[in-house]
Amino acid sequence: MADEQATPVFQIQRMYLKDMSLEQPNSPAILLEQQQPSVDIQLGVGAETIADGIYEVTVTATVHAKHGDKTVFLVETKQAGIFEIRNVPQEQMDNVMRVVCPQIIYPYARSNVADVVTRAGFPPVHLAEINFQAMYEQQQAAAAAQGASNTQQ
Repeated sequence: MADEQATPVFQIQRMYLKDMSLEQPNSPAILLEQQQPSVDIQLGVGAETIADGIYEVTVTATVHAKHGDKTVFLVETKQAGIFEIRNVPQEQMDNVMRVVCPQIIYPYARSNVADVVTRAGFPPVHLAEINFQAMYEQQQAAAAAQGASNTQQ
């Protein structure tokens, strides 16, 4: 029985669209523009404990398309997953929550963004593949550099 309790558990409980919004403040006039808009994409990852061994991990994507200073559309989506994670060494939990879980969730967010942009009457925006491991390592390095600069002051 003790061996069963020590076995790591990683299970997807549920995937769901937690929040999504679309704004087209300059429609319908902006729909007549012929030039390609500039597109700014921001991504974020969040995680919180729901219950013992149960976690909600979210991937947030914000896509802002503009012609000059006019907004063509603004899409904000928060895709979430509930995961059961047990008996994973504490030093590995941050990597699981910030890399493994987002890699599972992200394709759903990509699909939802492309779908809502298309339904809004625009060519789909296909979010690029993300290397969450590299993103995590960059965040860790930035936090370490920030910590080092704070201790020098």
